[in-house]
Amino acid sequence: MMPEMVLVNATQGQPPAGHYSHAVCAGGMVYLSGQLPVTMQGEALSNQPFDIQARQVFANIEGVLADCGCSKISLIQVRVYLCDVALWPDFNALYADWLGPHQPARCVVPVPALHYGLALEIEAVALLSA
Repeated sequence: MMPEMVLVNATQGQPPAGHYSHAVCAGGMVYLSGQLPVTMQGEALSNQPFDIQARQVFANIEGVLADCGCSKISLIQVRVYLCDVALWPDFNALYADWLGPHQPARCVVPVPALHYGLALEIEAVALLSA
């Protein structure tokens, strides 16, 4: 018998732009697909400063987590893709401000490019019950 999986798409915002769900809940965990700095209206923020892009990604993550019944303190692992490793210190400061004392496991990966020319993408794993 296959374990129960619940596919979740954000109730506020755009549907996924491809063949995926914003999150999958299974086995007491939430697996978030990569979140880009795209507004609820579907606007890619590629022309905006890095801090605005990062804050949009954080808001997108919180929205998907809320639809799964949890919050940012439920995060246990975060994987960050940055289009320029020089953005790492700025990202780290914004991320620390966003999460406060909560410190999930994290990996930051510099990549040559992201979709729409955006500066970052974040995927994550969270506890469903937290």
